[in-house]
Amino acid sequence: MQVRQSVDLDAYPDLVMILLGFRVSRLRGLPALLRIGKGLRMIERDPPEGLLAHELFFFALNHVGIRQYWRDLDSLERFTRSMPHAGWWRDFAKGNNGAGFWHESYSRSGAMEAVYIDMPEPVGFGRFAPSLDPTGPFLTARARMARRAA
Repeated sequence: MQVRQSVDLDAYPDLVMILLGFRVSRLRGLPALLRIGKGLRMIERDPPEGLLAHELFFFALNHVGIRQYWRDLDSLERFTRSMPHAGWWRDFAKGNNGAGFWHESYSRSGAMEAVYIDMPEPVGFGRFAPSLDPTGPFLTARARMARRAA
């Protein structure tokens, strides 16, 4: 017998879903992946305020995916600017570590944004949308989500 269900999202008017990917392109990227894995286990054991659900999956053996649901953008931003996330990001952003990272954010309000770092080929929105440098007024996810087509 088939069971069909849906969900009532009325209690989550500011819901944000973020899809993340981490792709190892060289052996020296494995330590970075292992550090990320350790951090993800920490998040699962002790979820930050506002994180509603966290799921891990694989696009390929060298491409890990993470899907997270956040109560609102404020909660997500607080987490990304605090430790341990701020440390992970600082370490990754130091440069060429044999791995690429990307994320796409989708808000219940309809706003969406993305960033791709050292990915060997386009993924997600990057497969069809023109690129935009994530600098200046588009440095943060919030700024990119607020941007509207001119």
